[in-house]
Amino acid sequence: MGVLMASTQTRWHIAGEYFENCNCRVVCPCGISPNQPMTSKPTEGFCDDAFAFHINSGTYGNVGLDGLNAVTVVHMPGAMAEGNWSVALYLDERADERQSLALQAIFSGSAGGPLGAMTPFISTVLGVKAVPINFKIEGKRRSVEIPGILHVAVHPLPSFDPNNEIWVQNAHPFAPGVALAIGDQDSSWTDFGMNWDNSGRNGHYAAIHWSNA
Repeated sequence: MGVLMASTQTRWHIAGEYFENCNCRVVCPCGISPNQPMTSKPTEGFCDDAFAFHINSGTYGNVGLDGLNAVTVVHMPGAMAEGNWSVALYLDERADERQSLALQAIFSGSAGGPLGAMTPFISTVLGVKAVPINFKIEGKRRSVEIPGILHVAVHPLPSFDPNNEIWVQNAHPFAPGVALAIGDQDSSWTDFGMNWDNSGRNGHYAAIHWSNA
């Protein structure tokens, strides 16, 4: 991982919220299909995905991480398991130096945890940037904005009970259960000479409880 490498010996844990929005038609077959997880082709043949994270509480060693945010944007040229991913990592500009290094270690996967299992699939790190990240939860809607770079929001798929989301179990590496969602209009990203618009495309969200213990 080059610049993203960090010690895997430091114990850490975080609890918070995550959501994502990819370019697959609903429902994304990468985790839900007749095939083994991560082996099905994305509906468009490739996957452009944004993952947004908010930490309610957490520590990396003795470094507190409460209230901080991070975003990863990933391009996968084929099925997830085929690898050759390109990744951009955005870290909360409010973090001090030690917090920033901790966020980088956790969300690059170099410090283990759920994202650690993904590092063998990464071939290119596009870059790591400290930026303002505005993460919001408004009822069942989730949104994140990095001014001039990223604006993504998702809301739950319609269900028979309008007061409850459609939840799927054992279908995602980030959480035991994830809500099925869809991208809002103007859910888009532009950076590193690349861009996409995932409006009306697949999404998920869930509470997360991660550690490298």
